[in-house]
Amino acid sequence: MAEITENPSNIDQRSGLCKSNSTFYSKRKPIPLPSNESLDVTTFISSRPHRGKIAFIDAATGRHLTFTDLWRAVDSVSTSLSVDFGIRKGHVILLLSPNSIYFPIVCLAVMSLGAVITTTNPLNTKAEIAKQISDSKPVLAFTIPQLVPKLADSNLPIVLCTDFINSNNSISSNTKIITSIEEIMRREPNQKIRVRERVNQNDTATLLYSSGTTGASKGVISSHGNLITMVQTVINRFKFDEEKEKFICTVPMFHIYGLVAFATGIIASGPTVVILPKFELDEMLMAVQKFSATFLPLVPPIIVALVNNAEMINEKYDLRSLHSVLSGGAPLSKEVSEEFSLKYPGVTIFQGYGLTESTGIGATTDTVEESRKYGTAGLLSPMMEGKIVNPETREALSVNRIGELWLRGPSIMKGYFSNEEATSSTLDPNGWLKTGDLCYIDGDGFLFVVDRLKELIKYKGYQVPPVELEALLLIHPEIVDAAVIPFPNKEAGQVPMAYVVRKTGSTLSENRIMDFIAKQVAPYKRIRRVAFVDSIPKNPSGKILRKDLIKLAISKI
Repeated sequence: MAEITENPSNIDQRSGLCKSNSTFYSKRKPIPLPSNESLDVTTFISSRPHRGKIAFIDAATGRHLTFTDLWRAVDSVSTSLSVDFGIRKGHVILLLSPNSIYFPIVCLAVMSLGAVITTTNPLNTKAEIAKQISDSKPVLAFTIPQLVPKLADSNLPIVLCTDFINSNNSISSNTKIITSIEEIMRREPNQKIRVRERVNQNDTATLLYSSGTTGASKGVISSHGNLITMVQTVINRFKFDEEKEKFICTVPMFHIYGLVAFATGIIASGPTVVILPKFELDEMLMAVQKFSATFLPLVPPIIVALVNNAEMINEKYDLRSLHSVLSGGAPLSKEVSEEFSLKYPGVTIFQGYGLTESTGIGATTDTVEESRKYGTAGLLSPMMEGKIVNPETREALSVNRIGELWLRGPSIMKGYFSNEEATSSTLDPNGWLKTGDLCYIDGDGFLFVVDRLKELIKYKGYQVPPVELEALLLIHPEIVDAAVIPFPNKEAGQVPMAYVVRKTGSTLSENRIMDFIAKQVAPYKRIRRVAFVDSIPKNPSGKILRKDLIKLAISKI
């Protein structure tokens, strides 16, 4: 990131806007970043002092790893990868797994060698995984026995994330199972026989694939320096009491949200992380009660479910230990935030905004006072710069003006893997990341996400943000979930169409829904079509897969 050369007197202290270059500067205190260029993120995390004792607990089995256990396991796995399997700097390792206590061990061990970790969604099809393998070219894979069939034709050597190698029948004969992670965790760590290669902060650490909600999935290249910035941002966001705070890990670790929080960031600060192998609402709430969890990172659809079922939840579960919910992955509306605060008055929602391309960093609310500014994604993260740009004229805009958010800072990706065209269209020559999100920054420096630039509905020349209509639909007492898409119309170009999930037993009609919205919005924003569905398709971070709904709508014309 370019150093701030502007005279502080040119920067409005309230909004952070410098009028001379139309750039918003973070109002947060800069975070210290290591000056040593020869540093990998694993070494950086392991060197951080804290008083934490238990690193991870498996919610399903009760098994736990102390921090001593964790770092010994990381050393054993990295030794084995280097000595037994010849893994070297720059080699790519595929991790195909649901959440588990093995997940962070694999990530940290791989990155300590200067090798690159690439993760993928366990729900992906065999063909989708094959495409990622073809693109990223891994030399080794870690997975669980149940997912081995998805790698059957990959020809990759496989390490099973389990305690043993089951030789029976379910595993295809054309797979190369070489060992289990428990077996290599039992190996004596030996730094002396490991092949040590210099790892620099600018070297690639992770290759995560973007969700592809607005286009083909692309490999995002994040460096060790990007991840170190993220770790420093996470541990400076909250001042933890390491011996008391407990997080429930519900979000997927293969996604940037889960990776930055639970496979790297929080490890550096000492709280205990309770890992749920998969998300089930009842299991999550039971884990909060059983382990007296204090922090609960969630995505907006789960927060909506908590609001809709608040009466039953408060009767059935003891959630008194819980004081904070961290919301990220997709925008959370003002209406849902307010409803949550009413139904769970002892719990504060802290918002966050980030992308895979920004290593999960962008903006956050960090205090109770900031969290009461409902609807905001927060203040720009430390050392992050922002611009609000008119998508058509490329003019940089002032406060309270809606445009595309551009970000620049030390956590911004290096680019897209083997895709210069996509890189050049997303990163400008001065290091600005074009997020594709329509946003504005208010007079106090708070960021508000309006919608995705490419998802705006164009009704008779007017721009209609689907997120605004979805937020209104979700406050209807008979609606469980909803999504709004553009529907082609000869006269208007496009009209807003709502897909709605009704509560069980509801007889809510299309007309009642359209009337409900019409009373609250300008005429051009009114919903003109409604369809009922059993569920809304979403990616792991909770973003609505509008392209799937658009295909469904068009197929029925």
